[in-house]
Amino acid sequence: MPVPIPRQRAIPAVESGQAQAASPHGGSAEESAKDASPTGRTPDTAGKTTDKVENSTAHTNLTLLLIEDDPAGSPIVPDMLDQAGKPIRVRTARNLTEAGRLLTDDVHCILLDLALPAPGHSDSEDELAVLRHVLELAPRHAVLALTASGDAERGAEAVRVGAQDYLFRDELDGRLLSRAIRYAVERKRSESAERRLAEGRLRAQENRRLERGLLPTPLLEGSTLRFAARYRPGRSRALLGGDFYDVVRTPDGTVHAMIGDVCGHGPDEAALGVELRIAWRALTLAGLCGDQLLGTLQQVLEHERADDEIFATLCTVDIAPDGRRAGLCLAGHPSPLLARPGKPARLLPYDNNGPALGLLPGARWPRMQVELGAEWSLMLYTDGLIEGHIGQGRERLGQDGMTEMVRRQFAEGLRGEQLLRAAVNEVRDLNGGELTDDVAVLLLDRVP
Repeated sequence: MPVPIPRQRAIPAVESGQAQAASPHGGSAEESAKDASPTGRTPDTAGKTTDKVENSTAHTNLTLLLIEDDPAGSPIVPDMLDQAGKPIRVRTARNLTEAGRLLTDDVHCILLDLALPAPGHSDSEDELAVLRHVLELAPRHAVLALTASGDAERGAEAVRVGAQDYLFRDELDGRLLSRAIRYAVERKRSESAERRLAEGRLRAQENRRLERGLLPTPLLEGSTLRFAARYRPGRSRALLGGDFYDVVRTPDGTVHAMIGDVCGHGPDEAALGVELRIAWRALTLAGLCGDQLLGTLQQVLEHERADDEIFATLCTVDIAPDGRRAGLCLAGHPSPLLARPGKPARLLPYDNNGPALGLLPGARWPRMQVELGAEWSLMLYTDGLIEGHIGQGRERLGQDGMTEMVRRQFAEGLRGEQLLRAAVNEVRDLNGGELTDDVAVLLLDRVP
């Protein structure tokens, strides 16, 4: 029968007294499995509530690496069975150098004698130096610390340092050690899973902060125009896609707006979109516009893209200080939508649409003059808004369908953020679910 273990030890079955309730003949493998379960239930009674990881050792022979100065002369490890009744394999190492050679991926747990000397350390320097050395040597393995009876304080300190549990040398038997090994392995797996989850959450938070920082802050100080934007990346759980937009006001009072789309949906495309947006802002503030600006952006794209087949579409609009007219340049991009009171919403002319950036060396992009009027709303968008499907068939919304939708929403009195939110939501609903392409929409309104 197992000798009672002090309550400082971290084996739930022992702490709850279940070790004393075991069969005097050592117990069956089924009883051992029950003791090892954190809930005290067998797999049959635990059912689906039992964690899959917790039962994973039932299908694989466990391997124990014993690190002890003279294991052959001191047979402290009895015969053991795992949760499925299979023998637990034992490897022995007389020192840490030998342990390093035997520590392969199929080792599940390490049983370490804390009395073993650590290389380059004396007992007076650090009595747990050997444990620290093993934890550094085997960061992914479960570790059981082996100490002398009555030395619970040292064992507890070993757990605080990083061991999964501690055992007393003269209180070992097969059933107790088998349960301790299984518990240590599952506890280590749980700790590793929690650490990976925490690391994943931290990376996600960092990515969100980075991506939010890469989204533009419009520079419209001094302008009477109202601005609204909606952005929805096509990548799952991403905040940034290959679409990009920006709005700035130059010292002469001209408001410049831009929206673009890098082909593709991955992080490389998103990064290239950010580079193009920042380059556009810098070139615009430096006084470039029209064909000269787009030609320079094409050079930026050609130098920064990872593949020669990568291209980007772009729409730029420069609105005169009086707000009544604008210049329009299109580089393979859908034409903006103009809505005015008393008139149906319509697409701006796109007859002189130039090629997308990155397709044709030495291309030109004509600048068209557009009359806006005294009161208007101008909507710039990427093709993600018009390429969604209508229902289950292959028919897509298209520019005509989008125009009719916006006309109706304008007639219903929707403006600004409300209009954009309603437009994106309706396109998604028509598609029967989330859109697979990035969607960016921005709206400029002039109200006298």
